[in-house]
Amino acid sequence: QSASVGMGFSSCFFPSLFFADYTLWPFWVDTHVDPPFQKSSDGSIRDRNGQLVKLYPEVPAVLERLHQEGIPIAAASRTGEVRGANQLLDLFGLDHFFRYKEIYPGSKVTHFQRLCQQSRIPLSQMLFFDDEARNIHDVSKLGVTCIRVSNGMNLSLLKQGLEAFARS
Repeated sequence: QSASVGMGFSSCFFPSLFFADYTLWPFWVDTHVDPPFQKSSDGSIRDRNGQLVKLYPEVPAVLERLHQEGIPIAAASRTGEVRGANQLLDLFGLDHFFRYKEIYPGSKVTHFQRLCQQSRIPLSQMLFFDDEARNIHDVSKLGVTCIRVSNGMNLSLLKQGLEAFARS
């Protein structure tokens, strides 16, 4: 197996999956911020209380690189704040990157089973980035290549994930 994002890999079709909270942005949408969100004229995004909301710095570059290579991307989140998570994806201009979205409370296993049905891509051909050890543990049992994210998604983790995927 191999993957391509301009990092010395050949091409392969697989979705890269990202859990939103503490992977794309440094907070839990359902507990640390207060939806709804608004985008200011200066482009900043704030919650209902005026708290500034930001992405991890390299997230747009990671998503753009995958998108340019034609690799389908899915967002999978167990958040109870479904509307807020979707609103943030839209306000940050990220919504168009995600071909598939599984954003609702429940099990990551259910998210992946549904993504497999929707995309018709075998679980063994998927790469998953997440901050929670329990999600990594559960999803890896399905045959998905999993990478633990500790300080937000970045290009180095993307490369690490692609290398792990190529070895699997």
